[in-house]
Amino acid sequence: MAIGDAVFGGDRRPIISGPCSVEPDYVRHAEAAAAAGADVLRGCVFKPRSGPDRFQGMGAEGIPLLGQARARTGLPIIAEPLDGDDVRLLRDHVDGFLIGARSMRNSRLLESVGRTGMPIILKRSFAATYAEWLGAADYIRATGNDDVILCERGIRTFVTETRNTLDVAAVPVLASRTDLPVIIDPSHAAGRREWVLPLALAGAAVGAAGIIVESHPVPEQSWTDSCQALSTPELRDLIEKVGRLNSLNELSST
Repeated sequence: MAIGDAVFGGDRRPIISGPCSVEPDYVRHAEAAAAAGADVLRGCVFKPRSGPDRFQGMGAEGIPLLGQARARTGLPIIAEPLDGDDVRLLRDHVDGFLIGARSMRNSRLLESVGRTGMPIILKRSFAATYAEWLGAADYIRATGNDDVILCERGIRTFVTETRNTLDVAAVPVLASRTDLPVIIDPSHAAGRREWVLPLALAGAAVGAAGIIVESHPVPEQSWTDSCQALSTPELRDLIEKVGRLNSLNELSST
């Protein structure tokens, strides 16, 4: 299963990265992620937030930046739609769609992205069981689109130190229950950048097919999720260390 040239479920784990949301200087942010070694870019111009007083994304105004970033880096881009109108606006400007945790249960949106025939990354909702998560994937697959990648991004538990609790067991468990690749999002699980790398390595060690992390050239200046965004050197370090795990896995399989 691929987004552009990035194959999920192959011999290596593609890295998806970029800022949480598209900002006016997004092209520079995308170039930094590409220079660090990212395989796919985050390009979210629509952002669901916990409250209406928070930045909701640049909206349609940010869409031209996606094309510029894609042209400058040569990398594919994913973006998150919030409804069917967003899908129609984005489909000619992205290489795949990201369904966020809040939207996992929106069956109409799942059907809408499924009908595009494009790759879909489906994040697990905050309290969804494995069966519910796979049921959401079935809404997409029922449209005839099997290009679905499951994304474990942490669930809500009694733990308050991290933003969410990364369920690394989801990777091997779902490998026995579905043919869909499973990737992890350690950024939303950790909530703090210093914990993103160890969680990313843990996910890679149990067999995650890829990793999606938030990054920003100057994390403290990120308009959203600044506490969990990796700097460019931190992103490069993560990509190098995940690459070493890829090499170990290749050796163990020979």
